[in-house]
Amino acid sequence: MQQVTGKEKLSASMTIACAGLAGGAAGMIGNPTEIVLVRMCADGVKEPSQRYSYGNAFKGIVRIGRDEGLATFTRGLAPNLIRSILMNVAQIVVYSKAKARLLSNKFYSMDDGVPVHIIASLTAGTVATTVCAPADVLKSRIQSAATVSGKKPGMLQILVRSLKEEGPRVLMKGWTPAWLRLTPHTILTFLFMEQLQRLVGSKTL
Repeated sequence: MQQVTGKEKLSASMTIACAGLAGGAAGMIGNPTEIVLVRMCADGVKEPSQRYSYGNAFKGIVRIGRDEGLATFTRGLAPNLIRSILMNVAQIVVYSKAKARLLSNKFYSMDDGVPVHIIASLTAGTVATTVCAPADVLKSRIQSAATVSGKKPGMLQILVRSLKEEGPRVLMKGWTPAWLRLTPHTILTFLFMEQLQRLVGSKTL
């Protein structure tokens, strides 16, 4: 994009657009495996009669395609796309803003090094986890929902039922394990990215 625009650094709007596009593409491509992952994780808390009992991920994909049809691979696609887009945008935008704020701090001078990258990516991971939590909860419940009378419950039905039975706090359910998974991933991603950009002489965020 820098070659296309002719600018050394992308504008905020272009950064958001690129991050959202990349996140959306990743969410679409990864949705089938997300379904298998969610179902395999949810099996442990379900009654034996409601479990999918996939032997492994590959068997799960084959069984879904054979028994439920290829259309099943699109279940939960909308919240998964929203989640992926929000995650990418939150991580990249918050990281770049947090890093810029740290480097321009007048009270405590900091160099553009690993400590700044860790603090900025920790902030980005925390914000991304919080922003994505509602979509993550909804996505997981849609993808793991059992068939009732030959029909799968829809997104709106699951959302209304969850809010009615568990209250608004349900939208933040699983925040802590999600943070423990996403934040280290975010820190390592930006640490490696910064070092690789320096190796090739590219402009950092």
